[in-house]
Amino acid sequence: MNRIFTFDHLKWLYPGMHIKRWLGLMVIGVAILAFGFSFIVREAYLEGFRLPDFMYYVTLQFIPRALRGALFMSGAVALVVYSIIKLNQSLISVLAPNRDTSESLVNTIYAHRFLGRGPKIVAIGGGTGLATLLRGLKEYTTNLTAVVTVADDGGSSGVLRRELGVLPPGDVRNCIAALADAEPLVTKLFQYRFDEGTGLAGHSFGNLFIVAMEGVVGNFEDAIRQTSRVLAVRGQIIPSTLDDVTLNASTTDERTIRGESNITADLKRNGHDARITQVYLDPLDPPAHPEAVRAILDADLIVLGPGSLYTSVMPNLLVQGIRRALVASPAPMIYACNVATQHGETDGFSVRDHVEVIESHLGKGVIGHVLANDNLTDEALRAEFSQPVAMDGDINNGIRLVRSDVVSEENRYHHDSVKLARAVMNIYYENDRGSLPEPEKSLVSAFDK
Repeated sequence: MNRIFTFDHLKWLYPGMHIKRWLGLMVIGVAILAFGFSFIVREAYLEGFRLPDFMYYVTLQFIPRALRGALFMSGAVALVVYSIIKLNQSLISVLAPNRDTSESLVNTIYAHRFLGRGPKIVAIGGGTGLATLLRGLKEYTTNLTAVVTVADDGGSSGVLRRELGVLPPGDVRNCIAALADAEPLVTKLFQYRFDEGTGLAGHSFGNLFIVAMEGVVGNFEDAIRQTSRVLAVRGQIIPSTLDDVTLNASTTDERTIRGESNITADLKRNGHDARITQVYLDPLDPPAHPEAVRAILDADLIVLGPGSLYTSVMPNLLVQGIRRALVASPAPMIYACNVATQHGETDGFSVRDHVEVIESHLGKGVIGHVLANDNLTDEALRAEFSQPVAMDGDINNGIRLVRSDVVSEENRYHHDSVKLARAVMNIYYENDRGSLPEPEKSLVSAFDK
């Protein structure tokens, strides 16, 4: 009973809930029913029908009529509200048995309505960095589009790509798992990786699921859509191109490294003697996915990264249609810089070094904000050759450097999804928009608990 009548239930009356009109119609129907019933009772009374003596007490005839009417009306309202709440809980228990019962139904509906009115955000990248960002942003809006690289050719994705001729599903799988609103066990199943079995070892269930779905529906795009529908994904996931592309890198020792998975591995073997000077795709100019271009041009906010600079973020920018759309888009653009350097790719890189690489391919004046971690400690990172990305003063070219604590305390090589998303949304609302509106503030604070 303590959860039945709470302040939360006033949210039923909030604008945009699409509830008040139906509550009002129901109240009118009940009032008409009561009005008709009163006519019948009055007619029976006039015709001489005598009620039992106990009805004197049941109908509270011993108190004034005005107070009696108020009591009956209050009781009726309480019963109607209680019955609606219990009816909704009964329906949800059948239609959505795995919903988090610790969260009230009204909060679930309110969150859905609010998130549907959130800003249109396009996140571009790949790997675990993009998934981390999406996991946090889905608590602020469902108008999310993840533009994902398809240059991955290592691990399970590489095997499936070589043997079946499909686009690599790994980065898509991570994004689907991050945006999924399905029952947690289903998400864990999707990320499950087989560690034994001939032909199965190393493969994740999600990769196999997406490839199987492609075989059923006929193409990779529909496979992503149908898989996203099955896992109730908040937003959409779009590959930057549908062409079979290979990422190549040129190095300071005048070598060419072919294949995304070989780039970092090769440079690790050679220590600090060789550095990347350029990355490019083969074929050189693959067509951009039209939906990705459309999403970028319609976006309210664009976020690049975080993720491996050369092998997760840059492959998307090497698709000329994506790059042109980013240059043409009126939306503010944020580059979420990595919190730690990556051995083989960005050894010794500062925030400015990361930005210079992005601008060397994207052009100057496109990025408006750079989000960098300022929670730097003297605690040595456990990974060999890795170190926190240093902030070496302000960045030129009119870029605003935003310092914020976005690092995960559990793993200081990675971002914290909640901190990162909050910092991104703060930049969005402060960018000529003021602060978060009050109703949204209360909901965001509830998500952060």
